[in-house]
Amino acid sequence: MLPDFIQFMGVVSDRGSKYAVTAGRVTSDADIKAFLKRLKKTKKFAKATHNTWAARLSDGTEIKNDDGEGGAGMIILQMLAREGMEDTIVVVTRWYGGTHLGGDRFRHVKTSVQHLFDALRSGNS
Repeated sequence: MLPDFIQFMGVVSDRGSKYAVTAGRVTSDADIKAFLKRLKKTKKFAKATHNTWAARLSDGTEIKNDDGEGGAGMIILQMLAREGMEDTIVVVTRWYGGTHLGGDRFRHVKTSVQHLFDALRSGNS
């Protein structure tokens, strides 16, 4: 079972940009808001360039927020669906390093989410 809050820092680093992935169990819109508030209580995450996220609830609700990374939320949502994960939120955080990454940024979102899934499967959470 997914913990209430799990986080991996430094998942990807490319041309100065750094990525982290955070996830947790949510069962309602209120839980999603509380999770995001908890994440952004940490100044480093509140000031991140992007906190892209998606959530899937067991009632069929799917919500995403690209936070300026057009399409990244949909990538997270698709990966959650493919894994069959419900009552889950995944946030991929990016701190911009000064160099545009183009399409590589979407690959890094995928890598970050996959890192989370792999850690959960192996019990390294």
